[in-house]
Amino acid sequence: MSSTPTPKPSGSEEVASEVTSLAKGKGKQKKILIVEDERPLAHALEMKLKHQGYETCVVTNGIEALSEVKKNVYGVILLDLIMPILDGFAVLEELKHLKISVPVIVLSNLGQDEDRTKTKELGAIDYFVKSNTPIADIVSRVSSVLSPSHAAQ
Repeated sequence: MSSTPTPKPSGSEEVASEVTSLAKGKGKQKKILIVEDERPLAHALEMKLKHQGYETCVVTNGIEALSEVKKNVYGVILLDLIMPILDGFAVLEELKHLKISVPVIVLSNLGQDEDRTKTKELGAIDYFVKSNTPIADIVSRVSSVLSPSHAAQ
């Protein structure tokens, strides 16, 4: 009884799969979720970040934000605190509860120390008061968080 050997894959499928995985991983690192109900600000952030080569997704409330982070991996979340349906504090609490670890930068018009402290306790890595912060500073902070040297820390 002779059997015909089954041809082995050339290896090119394996290499292609590995390259695709690496590309996807790199893309995830540069993907930013913007959670902002003020559409002009959300649009301005989106345009500036896209100009810097980042992929963005914009949502306008906390429920949409949580839905997004359950479906996709983000390198950074820019999170407003005062929003309809579910506020930023509740989003931070739910991210912590779900053990979803992603750097969150808070953008808010709330400037009280208690708000800053509460967001840091809930896991935010930074806090900007929108009215006092140029968009360029926010983009710069996002870039520093997503830089390879920061990821190695």
